[in-house]
Amino acid sequence: MTIARWARRGAGPVPAVLALLLALGGLAGCGASTPLRSERFYRLDPAPLAGPAGTPVPAILLVNDLSARGFLGARQVVFRTRAEPLVTQRYDDLLWEEPPTSALARALVAALRAARVFEFVVVPAERARADFLLGGELERFEHLATEQPPRVAATLHLALVRSADRGSMVSRTYSGEEPLAGSTPDAMVAAFTRLSARLVGEAVRDLQANQARLRPTPP
Repeated sequence: MTIARWARRGAGPVPAVLALLLALGGLAGCGASTPLRSERFYRLDPAPLAGPAGTPVPAILLVNDLSARGFLGARQVVFRTRAEPLVTQRYDDLLWEEPPTSALARALVAALRAARVFEFVVVPAERARADFLLGGELERFEHLATEQPPRVAATLHLALVRSADRGSMVSRTYSGEEPLAGSTPDAMVAAFTRLSARLVGEAVRDLQANQARLRPTPP
């Protein structure tokens, strides 16, 4: 269901939210001759937050793509409304360039390399023999279109384990919300980007705080 169809079902007379719904549904203009809005593909690319880089752990970290259930593993932008909080909905014409699970894993790789937490940070395609594995699950990544103010929300759980025995080293859930700075799809994506950067930064700081006990298992 597009957000335009949802709006016609009656979202309530909230001007700011209605403006956002109209913008996201491509309803600007009037008349039967209005062309259909084409699909828009957005890149989720949170830049690593600047921070101190210490001495890296002399080990190889492999960062896997995050897992996700249901719609979160796909490319359509997910939204939820106050009127139907238990219903997960997707925009038909607003899509991610790649699934958020892959984009967030890529952001983690970039941030960990920039912070020099480990001597080497690799991805599965590099086929390196890793000392530690970082993975987890994206549990929430949605636009809360009818909240006041409208915002986006995300929750991801990350776990760091030793590759030798799968012993758990660090395990934590990161969650947050970010308000939109405008009433357009671009503003929504910008809010997702800011929130993603903040959560990735928290994960990197957690790993930095545990560097003293992160040492590879002797062969």
